[in-house]
Order: sequence, then structure tokens, then C-alpha cells
Amino acid sequence: MVLVNKKILAGGLAMLIVGIALSINISATMPAGQTGMTEEEIIDLMIAQQETQDYNTLSGILVGIGFLLVLISFGARRKKDSVKRVEKKPAK
Repeated sequence: MVLVNKKILAGGLAMLIVGIALSINISATMPAGQTGMTEEEIIDLMIAQQETQDYNTLSGILVGIGFLLVLISFGARRKKDSVKRVEKKPAK
């Protein structure tokens, strides 16, 4: 029997799915340049490409954190009565 914290697992899977969906969507909308662009259009294109790359990085971070939560969920719950804590009274 695998011990899983279901709340953490659900949150991690949700973050993983949303991050992958955002990454696919953002990568598909990368702005492209054309020949004969003016200097101002080139600067606007470079800014738009940098913003897209930054959003892609953020979605990658979301995927990474979601994956870590999924991994953490497998070890986050203890078995019942597996470890009993015994408090020792200090000797006087």
C-alpha cells in the first residue's frame, strides 16, 4: 500500500497540467519577424520575443514546482501507529 497525501498530489498534478498547457500555448505564439522591418518594429519584435520567452520560463517553473509536489506527496503521510513517541522524564 502506497501512502499518498491526496491534497498535495492533487495540487501538484493541477500545477503540472496547467504549466504544460501554458508552455505549449506560449510556445505556439512566438512572434516572428519579416524582411524589411524598420528599426522600431525590430525593437518591438525583440521585446515581444523576450516577453514570450519569460512567460515560457515561468510556466517551466510552474511545471517544476508541480512535479516536486507530486514527489513530495508520496512521502508526506505517516502510517498510523508506526512510530510512537515516548517522552522520557529527566532524571533528577
